[in-house]
Amino acid sequence: MKKIMNVLCALTFTAIVTAGCGSNTTATGTPANGTNTAPSGAPAVTNGTNTAAPAAAAPKKYEINLATAGDTNMTDLQEKNVVGEFQKKYAGSQVRVVNSGAGDGGTQKIFEKLKAQKDAGKTEWDIDLAIVHQSGMQQLIDNNLLEKWVPQSANKEFVVSPDSKNSLGTNVEGYVIPLFHSQVAFAYNPDKVKQFPDNFEELTAWIKANPKRFGYNGIQNGASGVAFATAYTYWKSGDYKALTQGPFDAALEQKWPAIMKELKALPVTYTNGNNGTLDMLNRGEIDMGPVWVDMFNLWVDEGRMNPNYGLKIVDPGMPGQPMYVVIPKNAKNKEAAILYADLLTSPEIQTKVIVEKNSWYPGIDASAILPKVSEAGKKKLFKDITADDLNKRGQSFPINTYFDHLKTAYEKN
Repeated sequence: MKKIMNVLCALTFTAIVTAGCGSNTTATGTPANGTNTAPSGAPAVTNGTNTAAPAAAAPKKYEINLATAGDTNMTDLQEKNVVGEFQKKYAGSQVRVVNSGAGDGGTQKIFEKLKAQKDAGKTEWDIDLAIVHQSGMQQLIDNNLLEKWVPQSANKEFVVSPDSKNSLGTNVEGYVIPLFHSQVAFAYNPDKVKQFPDNFEELTAWIKANPKRFGYNGIQNGASGVAFATAYTYWKSGDYKALTQGPFDAALEQKWPAIMKELKALPVTYTNGNNGTLDMLNRGEIDMGPVWVDMFNLWVDEGRMNPNYGLKIVDPGMPGQPMYVVIPKNAKNKEAAILYADLLTSPEIQTKVIVEKNSWYPGIDASAILPKVSEAGKKKLFKDITADDLNKRGQSFPINTYFDHLKTAYEKN
């Protein structure tokens, strides 16, 4: 993710307009013979000589091709919330949004498209801006497909999260700004869980003392269960840093069979995916379980979840994952892409669209967002999980090789 391109000239788009472009004018716009060319009633005086007033610069129009992985809500995010704001700033600009598909497969399609254009020797690629998952970053970087644009970003001072530097073992610093963070936390019924555990040791004690009242989906049909199994492995092994930053060392996996056997011996209820955990919690069939925070809040907004239920992250933490804003190395409209990316990652859009509307955690520094968030937004998103909680307890998933092996170890043991 390194290999910087010089885009300083592309970023400098302030036009210096002078009146009178003929060869018979001076730098001030006055003809060399001193004739007054200013229109009647609008004299411009320089050293006593009338000169033509400078013409106003026409608003600049941009074209952007934006490809986003993810579900249809990712397309809606752009088309219904951000494109219009960009067009207000740059009247007449056109932003075309294309959805490449949900999940990691959507990011893979973006990679394949860019790689094909590079391999074909094209010097201008038709994706100017992309929204991708962590899973695609290694191959995007290794194939030299991305621009190191963050140093040019208007919001670079707010890029502080660990996963803006390291993504599943790949150094992404300078290439990405997270658009948002999806975080896994424990949802619970406060009428049943009077004193919420502070850490994983207390959590496992609660699970044993309350058989079948903790529910998760194993590692099938949803990543909330995967996050719980991963966090449990981090806690028991003590290898969080090594597993998330690499390099790969197969010896670390020798601890996993015993850890997985212990985890799977807990008296839990297995649910049918992310939605299944939320559904069983809402019906009172379980009292606690790992969920995606944005899904939980969406269910509350839709009246499908008891609004009195709470969310917590215990020590040492729980994984989450971002979606990244990236700019292809040979984007045809790179200047426009950076301007649009700056809008996407601005405190204003992060507040209004990411936090308030979609109940995601911001991709940029949460402390830059909190002063702008409404009281209702703060109550919903930061009531139980504070910005400090996210900074201290928001974990990453392991690097790709460990991640694949961990899921296999869970199934085999």
